[in-house]
Amino acid sequence: MRKNNRDKFIKDREIKPTEESHLPELGIPETWKKIITGIRHIPPIYWLIMVVVFFALFVIIAPAYIWTVFSWGLKTQKTLISLVLIFGLISISLVWSVGQRIDVWVFTYFNMHGCRSPWLDWIMLFFTQIGNGIFAMILAIILYFSGERLLSYALVLGTLSLWFVVEFIKVLIHRTRPYKKIENSRIVGSQARGYSFPSGHTSEAFFMATILLLYYQPHFFIWIGVYAMAFFVGITRIYVGMHYPRDVLGGTMLGIAWGLLGIIINSSF
Repeated sequence: MRKNNRDKFIKDREIKPTEESHLPELGIPETWKKIITGIRHIPPIYWLIMVVVFFALFVIIAPAYIWTVFSWGLKTQKTLISLVLIFGLISISLVWSVGQRIDVWVFTYFNMHGCRSPWLDWIMLFFTQIGNGIFAMILAIILYFSGERLLSYALVLGTLSLWFVVEFIKVLIHRTRPYKKIENSRIVGSQARGYSFPSGHTSEAFFMATILLLYYQPHFFIWIGVYAMAFFVGITRIYVGMHYPRDVLGGTMLGIAWGLLGIIINSSF
């Protein structure tokens, strides 16, 4: 009886149940959407094959002294061991249920909390491309023709090998992306395929930041600014709905480690 009275009251007052509101999706021009969609539909195995092919070509093209210097310098690095151990601990922590709840809470805050304007979506989508491997290759070409050929080789070698390692770890760990698991997640741009851990964009951003900073040794505040930018790339990966916080943290450790590997080639001259 009470339920019937309530329904009648709602009908008489013309009150409609509140509908759940969804934040607007970012509108992308149709031409770019088709290009992005086509790239996203390439199976991950083909990306792995492509990386292996590019890596093999680089091994053939790169001068022999590059590999001599690289193998010698690797023996002198101890910091890498610490970074690898931290990365391993982060990977193991993925089975920790409390960590997953924290991941979801932080992801929800950055991805869905508050009002999101289209201009903010575009800014995030723009800066997230800094962690794209294509951006690294363009930078390597610029460095090559500006006279920094050794640094260019290190950047290309590091990007290709890091790309391969990230994809291999993703297949091995098999962590589902957050937008597939968390209800009402926002997808800014297009859906990234494959798996979630670690964040490839974040690892690439920290790799480039580390190798460039160690090579040029700029002012302290530039160090802060460059690493802040790399960190911001990690935040954008959460914002656009593609990664959990621990994906970003794992990518950070892996990227710094690869940056140290890359600088080995240059530090011996």
